[in-house]
Amino acid sequence: MSGLSSYVIPLVIMLIPLVGLVRGVNVYEVFVEGAKHGIKTVVNILPYLIAMLLAVNMFKASGAMDIIVNTLGRFTSVIGFPAQVLPLAILRPLSGGASLGVAVGLMREYGPDSYIGVLTSMIYGSSETTLYVLSVYFGAVGIKRMRYALVAGLVSDVIGILASCLIVRLMFGM
Repeated sequence: MSGLSSYVIPLVIMLIPLVGLVRGVNVYEVFVEGAKHGIKTVVNILPYLIAMLLAVNMFKASGAMDIIVNTLGRFTSVIGFPAQVLPLAILRPLSGGASLGVAVGLMREYGPDSYIGVLTSMIYGSSETTLYVLSVYFGAVGIKRMRYALVAGLVSDVIGILASCLIVRLMFGM
């Protein structure tokens, strides 16, 4: 079975242009037109992406992350949410890259089978880069007012993080 799976992607890549040619589509022209639209999308998204990345880096470099982690860590450890995982919970709605870096660091330091490692995995899988998604995708289509999207996204992130904490505590018998 594994031999067949290594041929699926190349087969699909060859099949798409062949179907287009059979249907009489000028595959190259359609591809170039799609690439033009892709470049326009990148140009539209880039300012929002740069603003978000700059804000995340300023937040981390300013020391605000350390202040928040040190303050909240005293309270979250009582409910079984270690302070070491707080940077992941804070950065996850902001940036996928930054939160992945934190998650990898936690996995290396504590191991993937530890309480912190499993909690890190659960949080990473049950939350979203809400602010990043809203700024990039809403910016790409020109939506200025997010209305309830931001609140709904952040509430779902908090619920995902709390549910992760509860589930991992139950798994570890705490």
